[in-house]
Order: sequence, then C-alpha cells, then structure tokens
Amino acid sequence: MDYIQTPTTEVNSTGFDLSKESGLKLFEKGSTVADLLFGSFAGMLGKLIEYPLDTVKVRLQSQPAGQRMFEGPWDCLRKTVHHEGFHGLYRGLSSPLVGAMLENSALFVGYAQGQKLIRKFLRGEHDLEDKGALPELSLSELCLAGGFSGIAATFVLTPIELIKCKLQVQEARKYQNSVLRGSQVTHFTGPFSVISHTLKHEGITGFYRGNLPTLFREVGGGAAWFGVYEAICRWLIARESKNLKSGEIITKSNLGAGHLMLAGAVAGMSYNFILFPADVIKSQMQTEVVGQSQYTSQFKRGIIQIAKELYAAEGIRGFYRGCGITVAKSAPTSAIIFFTHETLTRHFT
Repeated sequence: MDYIQTPTTEVNSTGFDLSKESGLKLFEKGSTVADLLFGSFAGMLGKLIEYPLDTVKVRLQSQPAGQRMFEGPWDCLRKTVHHEGFHGLYRGLSSPLVGAMLENSALFVGYAQGQKLIRKFLRGEHDLEDKGALPELSLSELCLAGGFSGIAATFVLTPIELIKCKLQVQEARKYQNSVLRGSQVTHFTGPFSVISHTLKHEGITGFYRGNLPTLFREVGGGAAWFGVYEAICRWLIARESKNLKSGEIITKSNLGAGHLMLAGAVAGMSYNFILFPADVIKSQMQTEVVGQSQYTSQFKRGIIQIAKELYAAEGIRGFYRGCGITVAKSAPTSAIIFFTHETLTRHFT
C-alpha cells in the first residue's frame, strides 16, 4: 500500500519513476495481506545484511558493567572471527530472521492501522475506503501512527530477541569465562534449546524478559522510523517539484530508488539512536547469567538496578555501548527495507 495518503492531483513522470503500469496487480490498494507479505520479505533481506554487525552490537551491550571483554566493535569483530570463524557472526540467525519478518510485517500493518485510527477517531473521517479523497496526515500524526506500530511489534519481537541474544553471546562468554567469575553457563545448541531451557526454568513469562525496555525502544523508534522517512520523502518531493512545470506535482510514488534508500537510511539511523539506552538495558536483561540454583526471575535485575550499575561503572557511556556500529548498520538495512517494501507495493497493488 502507499501508506502515506498523497494528494489527488494526477502526477506526470519525472524520469525517476520506479512504478510499472504493467505490473502484476495481485492485491488491492491498502491490502493488509500485501503489507504482511511485503514487510516480511523486506525484513528478511534487511536482517541478512545487518546480522553480523548486530552480533557485534549485542556482545558489546551485554558485557558485565565494568568488566569489558572487548575494547570496541573492531576488537569484538576480530576476536569473534578468530575464535569462531566467520560463521560465528551469524550465530543464532534463524530466530531473528523469522523475527525480522514478523517484526517488519507487524510494523507496516500497525502503521497502516494506526493511520486509520487517527483518521477515524482524531479527525472524524469515516469514508476511509475512498483513499483518493483523503487529505494527507501531518508529520506529527504519522509519528503517532509509527509509535502505534511499535506496540504491535514489541510483543512479537521480545521472545525472538531473547533467543537471539542468548545465542549471540554464549560463545564469547566461553572464551572469556573469567568475566563470569567461574559461574556455570548453560550451553545452548540452538533456538529450540533456548526455548526448552527458558520454559523449564522460567515458564512463558521468561520469554518476555526485557519486554518493557523493548516497548520503549519500539514505540519511540517506530515514531522516529516512519516519521523521519516520511519527512525526508516530503523534502525530496518538494526539492524535485521545483524542476517541474507549473501545475505538475509529484508524490512519493514517483520517487526513485536513490530517494527511497536515502530516506530509509536516515530513518533507520534515527530509529536506532533515539532510544539506544533502552536497547542496552534490554540486552543486559535478556543475557543475564545467574547461578543454576538461582535461575528464577526473582534473582534477576530490573531496569532501574541495571541502569544504576551501568552508570556507576561507566557513566553515560555505558548506555551507548555499540551505538556507533548499530547506527551504521541500520542505514543500509533500513534503506533496503523501505526500498523493497515500496517497490513491491508499486508492482503488485
């Protein structure tokens, strides 16, 4: 779907149009099924591109306060490849690959539904099927819809990220066992091993360890992700419109690959930077290691305790472990996601 409502004026091609009039129209405009499928495919491509750097990010974030295993991103990358080979960077990929597909489909569907709710309850618009007659939403309204999308994504994403994070850090902790002061660490052979262990020791609630900081990250991040993307697209449209003849206008459907990827890249960086401390706390919560005899939730640290320990050990810098590499990896990933989703939408709806 063209998930930002554009003006109804007819648009002439300006030479950078990706749309194909002969495209195979498999879905109705605004179809939820289309958003689910296109979001899933876009998320899968994005995850394959970003995963090695995501592994580095999680390992940096999950180091115990004041007891670093790695000096920085490049040191983590070097040690991971040295001890585990290149495939170590893709450890635990299956779970987050499914998670990325579910997350992005939930984000795009949630964003569309959020816009509908805003139109119905805040604007009082009722004929939502006549999309050509609907005025554009403001950027603040689009940010609100983006935040709504993050709520849906959170409850899909938290269990999958917990599995991913546990698998990503366990090998690093093996060859840096001294950091754990001799604690026995459970070895997970794969996603199902994590699932079985979590169910046995913590029950279903164990999969939602770190859910609150994930919610903060996804709601704020979703608002920034979609809001910045739409803002950049509108800026590009205004920029390109200066070169058109009087009376001609363009919409987002006329923006080319470079424009869409630029907007997506900036949006991705904004999404990851805006609430990065919440992501650090989430990673700490999901990868926390405690003794086997104490493996119950009552012995695990909460958000406030983790935040206090990080600040006491490293100050504000402790909340930005791996921030640089996270923001850097998010640019190409988000660029691919938005470009893929938009291209599929143009061709098949």
